[in-house]
Order: sequence, then structure tokens, then C-alpha cells
Amino acid sequence: MIVLVLFILELVLCSCGIGIGDLGPANFGYCVSSMGVSSDNFHGLVLAISSSIFIGSSFIVKKKGLKKAGATGTRAVIVGEAANFAAYAFAPAILVTPLGALSIIFSAVLAHFILKEKLHIFGVLGCVLCVVGSTSIVLHAPQERAMESVKEVWHLATEPGFLVYTGLVLIAVAVLIFRYVPRYGQTHMVVYVGICSLMGSLTVMGVKAVGIALKLTFSGLNQFIYFQTWLFTIIVVFCCLLQVNYLNKALDTFNTAVISPVYYVMFTTFTILASMIMFKEWDSQEASQIVTELCGFVTILSGTFLLHRTKDMGGRPSPSGEAPVFTNTNSSSGESPAFTNTNSHVGMNSEQQHIS
Repeated sequence: MIVLVLFILELVLCSCGIGIGDLGPANFGYCVSSMGVSSDNFHGLVLAISSSIFIGSSFIVKKKGLKKAGATGTRAVIVGEAANFAAYAFAPAILVTPLGALSIIFSAVLAHFILKEKLHIFGVLGCVLCVVGSTSIVLHAPQERAMESVKEVWHLATEPGFLVYTGLVLIAVAVLIFRYVPRYGQTHMVVYVGICSLMGSLTVMGVKAVGIALKLTFSGLNQFIYFQTWLFTIIVVFCCLLQVNYLNKALDTFNTAVISPVYYVMFTTFTILASMIMFKEWDSQEASQIVTELCGFVTILSGTFLLHRTKDMGGRPSPSGEAPVFTNTNSSSGESPAFTNTNSHVGMNSEQQHIS
């Protein structure tokens, strides 16, 4: 875990011609500014990585199975989620959201050394891909838009473009809940995951608005005198409850190892799309920067899928030669196992519930 963090730091410093031995407040500040990374983006980056460290570590602590360790793991998750919440107040979603994949890396690396769960060579490659993709996004992420009041966020949220996106999301979620959940919820994973991902994109936008309001309030500009702050808070609570409800249903019905990468892809994609529409973060960037960010995102996706696909290859091989999480054990039909019920009511491991 420490090696991965140092690897990212070394890449950043080398791009500025500074060695780790010469690292100091002045040199580091010069390095950050010379790369065009704003202080807010840097704060968001640190908070996002801290979130991944706490959450990834909590997975391992929980696996120890000790009563005291279980309590420690819960506290680590809470701290990680709080850091992730704060990160959205400082940095754009395209920087914070994809970095959720780092929690998978930290848990995989710690499991290799602490729990003696062998990390296959392809798992190592998946970790490297996630680090490379994350570094590309960090170095080319757009600057966070300066906000002086929560009313500015409200103005962006009520522009026609985002209102159309919100309307389409709510219609799609309603159709999925009332039409497709009763028919296909128990057999097609994409139904539950689709609801979670679509609502998750609205959740993040609400979280970002509340985070900005809190940041401004702590700086001396009280934002809780405006009704918009409370309305954003209500939206966050509603979206979170709906999102968690259907995520738990998905985890209770399907294998976690199959849900995690698909949910990560859909959630991150919709969140970045919503952020681009609402905050227009790509308007100030050149085409080459946007393409580099997209390539970094695709690299992270590749690493995430590879890490999940090979997570069981270090242990005992499946008799059929296939990774068990991709085998449909409840149906003999020709449906694609990636989107069907693979093993209902198996003991679900909570370690992959959070990826964002």
C-alpha cells in the first residue's frame, strides 16, 4: 500500500524535476502549481486517497473476525466515507470518483501480506493499471469551479441541461423499479445495479452541493440560512436511502465479486456524466486533456475488471477451470452469467460494497 502511494508521489515529483529527498513544503507547493493542479484539487486528491486507505484497510480488519477488530473496521469505514464526502467539496467528480478503485487495491495488497491471500500476477497487473489510470486522471483533472455561495450551485442544478438529465434519470429509475424489478430483479443484476448507479449520480451531485455549503460555512460564510442548502440535504438523504436499499438487494441476490466491477463502471460513468452536465468541468479544457482523462478512466476500468476476474486464481482452482463467480449455479439456460443470478443468498462479503 505504501509502495503504491510512494509510486504516485514519485511520478508527480519527477514530472517537476524534484526528488523525494528534496521534498519540502516550498518544493511541493511549487510542484503542485507547476503542474496546473489547484490547491483545492490537491486537497480533494489527498482526501480521496485517504478515504480509499481507510475503507480498504477496514475490509481487512473486518476479515480478522475479531470483535474488537470489527468495531475498528466500522470506524475506519465511517472515517473513509467522511473523507470521501469532504473530497467532493474540494475537487471535481472526475477526479474523486474514479479514485474509489484505489480502495480495492489497498484491500488486495493488505490481504496478500496480512491475510496471506495470494495475489495472482494478473491481480498485480490490475493494481498497476489502476495506479497508472489514476495518475493520468490526477495530472489532467479540470480545476474545481470557484463557488461563493450555495445559490450558485442551485443555479447550475436548475439549468435546462441538468434538469433534463435529472428528469431522464428519475423516469428511468421509476421504469426499472415498477416494471423491471418485479419481473427481472432476481435474475438480471443490471436492474438493481442500474437503479443504484443512476441514483448514485444524483447523490454525488447533492453531496458535492452540501460539501461546498459546509466548506463555505466553516470559512465564515453561513450557507444554512438558505433553503437551497436544506433542500440539497434532503435530496442527498432520499437518494442515499434508495441507492443503499437496492444495493443491498443486489448484494443479497448476486455474487459480490460480479456486482462490484459492474457497479463501479456504471456508477462512475453516470457520475462523471452528471458532473460534466451540471458543472461543465470540461468547458475549460483542451481536447487532449479530455482524451487523456478518458484513457485514464478506461485504464482504471480495465485494472478493476482484471483484479476481480483473477481474484480467485491465487487459491484453489475451480474444477471446471472457470472462476466460480462467473458460473451460473442456479440456471441451466443460455443467459449471460454476468447479468444473471449466480448464487443466491451466498455469504456476502461486505468488502466490495463501496467503490466510489
